Amino acid sequence: MYDALVTAFAVFAGVAGHEMFGMSMMSRPIVVAPLVGALMGDIQTGLAVGASLEAIFMGVVNIGVSGNAEPALAAGLAAAFTIKTGGGVDAIIPIVFPLAILGLQLNNMILSVICGPMATKFFEFAKKNEQRKMINWHYLIWVVHFGLYMLLPFFAVLFGANVVTAVLNGIPDVIMNGLTVAGNILPAVGMAMLLGMLWRNDIAIWFFLGAILLSYFDIPLIAIAFIGAVVAIVVAQRDLQLKKMESNTVTTSNINTSENFDQEEEDFFK
Repeated sequence: MYDALVTAFAVFAGVAGHEMFGMSMMSRPIVVAPLVGALMGDIQTGLAVGASLEAIFMGVVNIGVSGNAEPALAAGLAAAFTIKTGGGVDAIIPIVFPLAILGLQLNNMILSVICGPMATKFFEFAKKNEQRKMINWHYLIWVVHFGLYMLLPFFAVLFGANVVTAVLNGIPDVIMNGLTVAGNILPAVGMAMLLGMLWRNDIAIWFFLGAILLSYFDIPLIAIAFIGAVVAIVVAQRDLQLKKMESNTVTTSNINTSENFDQEEEDFFK
């Protein structure tokens, strides 16, 4: 019961806080999964699950009712099941992914079927200029929306942990290895989607430098991240200097043009 409650609370804090505080990114797996881990007494596993899922969802953005899965729900369930079953992170992630897809559909259904009709009350309050009622109704819809949504992770953990354990124990090694491979591929897909949005041919060489440093020199990822930060600062300073030089060139050209015009004008009136 406790594990189900804290998982539901972590998912609620992630999705509800994300909406309440202006898209604060509290629903990201790197936030929700460590919170579940801390509440369940295994923050290290929570961090590992959060990092793995963040790599998957890094290039995924759910816009309106268009999306594929709910990252907060996937992170909460993956962290809870990984801690409770003692299974590997790579094997748990593909199992909870269908629940994350179901969670996004449930979220959209709550918005359309329940919150949508409730929102019509705002027109009545606006006509009567009842601002306090509008504010209170806003918070009520917020509570109803995410209060219903948190029931999914609650019951999934409450009734699903033993089932997941039995499933993991009964899965043949060949299938478990396949799940592990799939779990390792998913972060690469997320990074590929992110690179597709950020790719620029003029700075692509730095991506290959990072891959070489990681693959052949066994440099830790944190060190590569710091190297990337230094490269980014150097490139930004270079671009700023080039922009200043271009601006100075344009200014000098304008001054020279103005001086030549004044000289020609003086010569004309002599």
